[in-house]
Amino acid sequence: MLKDTLYYSKILLFGEYGIIENAMGLSIPYHFYKGKLLMAGAEMTDEQKESNQSLRNYWQYLADENNLLTRFLNLDRMSGDIACGLYFDSSIPQGFGVGSSGALVAAIYDTYALNPINPDSVSENDDLLQLKQLLSTMESYFHGKSSGLDPLICYLNLPILVKGKTELGAVAIPDENTLGKGAIFLMDSGSPGKTQGMVSLFLQKLKDDGFRNLVRTQLKKYNDECVKAFLKGDTGPLFDNLKQLSTLFLENFRPMIPDRFETLWRKGIETNAYYLKLCGSGGGGFVLGFTEDLEKAQILLKGHKLQVIHQF
Repeated sequence: MLKDTLYYSKILLFGEYGIIENAMGLSIPYHFYKGKLLMAGAEMTDEQKESNQSLRNYWQYLADENNLLTRFLNLDRMSGDIACGLYFDSSIPQGFGVGSSGALVAAIYDTYALNPINPDSVSENDDLLQLKQLLSTMESYFHGKSSGLDPLICYLNLPILVKGKTELGAVAIPDENTLGKGAIFLMDSGSPGKTQGMVSLFLQKLKDDGFRNLVRTQLKKYNDECVKAFLKGDTGPLFDNLKQLSTLFLENFRPMIPDRFETLWRKGIETNAYYLKLCGSGGGGFVLGFTEDLEKAQILLKGHKLQVIHQF
């Protein structure tokens, strides 16, 4: 019997790439997109067949004893469900940086874990780290390397603040003000990114001493100040550091910025009307925007749909 549970997408507000080098990370659930495990009827649609086959392939990875996942998951039951038409019904776009694989991993863990950690009672840092590590191994099938943060957010359905490699916990974010002029929004690049390729490129660039020093000092500084200011609802320091962060990405992470956004990215910095940053690994998918004046940003970004995710 499958759970009647929805698994939502997520948005990493701050921390992309920097989190790999011990910068803070702040990720929130995003309820606009969602997915759910279902059983197909006797006649499967092409989409259901494709999802079912993908789950079959994923099961092979989970069943590999080298992953040590066989101790934690009821893979016999999962195999039986796959044979009976299990599929993941999802509206979460794949390759857009909003947690399509994270939601699927959360659903598989929640449904087939032998002793699942209750998402309603997780409070201890050690429990969260243990769960994050397990989910990291599960999600590595999709990206080659995973922090485990995305499926953790999708499973807990709570904002999570990462302060370091061994310190994380649920956190309250400022209440939304739907009448506020300020906003955080998504913009669609029109094509998916390749997470594994972008992460591999970043890791390659980290071998350069100058780039690694930039990530560990400037990127970490601006990123962490953004996190602190956002959680305090302090828009002055937030947008000061966002400008620095947006500029740093434009000048040093060019392959991760979708081509069609380079001019818009620069325009935001020059006009101070909005600032763009990566949403996930980049290279495609969504980019994330911040503005203190949504109407002004919409005028300058005319022709591009702004998908507002939070107003203040």
